Amino acid sequence: MSGVVAGFTVIFVIIAIGFMLGRLGTLGLEAQTVLSRLVFFVATPALLFDVLASSDLSVIFSANLYIAAATAFAVAILYFVVARIWLRRAVPELTIGALCAGYVNSANLGIPIAVFVLGDASIVAPLLLFQIVVLSPIALTMLDLSTMRAGASRLDTLLAPFKNPIVVAAAAGLAIAISGWTPPEAVMEPFSLLGGASVPGALLAFGLSLQGVRVLEKGTSPRRDIALASVLKILVQPVLAYLMGRFLFGLEDHALFAVVVVAALPTAQNVFVYASAYGRGMVLARDSALVTTLASIPAIGVIAGLLA
Repeated sequence: MSGVVAGFTVIFVIIAIGFMLGRLGTLGLEAQTVLSRLVFFVATPALLFDVLASSDLSVIFSANLYIAAATAFAVAILYFVVARIWLRRAVPELTIGALCAGYVNSANLGIPIAVFVLGDASIVAPLLLFQIVVLSPIALTMLDLSTMRAGASRLDTLLAPFKNPIVVAAAAGLAIAISGWTPPEAVMEPFSLLGGASVPGALLAFGLSLQGVRVLEKGTSPRRDIALASVLKILVQPVLAYLMGRFLFGLEDHALFAVVVVAALPTAQNVFVYASAYGRGMVLARDSALVTTLASIPAIGVIAGLLA
C-alpha cells in the first residue's frame, strides 16, 4: 500500500498548491481559465505528440489493452445511455460524464502506482496509448460537433475534429511512430519540455477550480450525474476488468491483480481540462475526479487484500 499512498500524495500536494494559489489570488482572477487553456492547447498536445512519436506500438497489443478498451467503452456507453434516459442530459454533458466514468488517470497517478504497487510502469502503457489514440479523439470529436454554433456549414462540421489540437497532435505522433522515423533530438526536445507541463498544469488548474466552491454543493452540483459516474468508475469498471481478465483471458495472480488495479484508478484530471475548454460539464468533471480519487484509495486497498 505504500505505493498507493505515494502516488496519491503527489496528486493531493499539487492540487493543494493550486488551491492555495487561487485562495491567495497569486495568479489573478482568470488563472484557472488561462491555465486550463494552456494545458489543453499547448502542453497536452505536446505531451501526446512526444509520447506517441517515440512509442513502440508493438507493446500495446496485449490482454491489458483489450481489457482496458472494452471496460472503458462499456462504462462510458452505459453512462451515456442511463444519463440520457434517466437524467435527460445534452450530448456535451453526456460526453463529459462518460469520460468521468471511463477515462482512467493513467499518467500522473497510474504510472506511480504501476511502479510502486505493480512493479512495472509498462503495465499502464497500453491504457495510456488507447486513451490518447482512441478514447480522447472520439470524445473530443463529439464535443466539437455537439457544441458547434447553429447554422455551421457541412464543411465546418467535417473539419471540426481536425482543428482540435489534441487530436492533431495524437495523429501526428502516431504517424511518426508507424513510419519508424526517429526525429532529431533538437526537434523533439521542445515538445518534451512543453509536455512536461501537462500533468502538473492540469492538477494546478484542478486545484484552482476548487477555490470558492463546495464540492457536491446542493443546488449547483449535478449529484446524480456524479454518483452515476463514480459508481461506474470505481465499482463497475474494476469488476468488469476482473471478469474479463479471469474468465475471458485466463489471467491469474499478479497479471489479474494488475488489470483490476488499473481499472480502479480514478477519473483523470484531463477530463476537467476538456470540460473547461468547451465550457460544458465543468462541475461534473471536477467533482467526479475528486470523489473517485478519494474513493479509489480504499478500493485499491480492498483489491490488494483480495487479489494480491
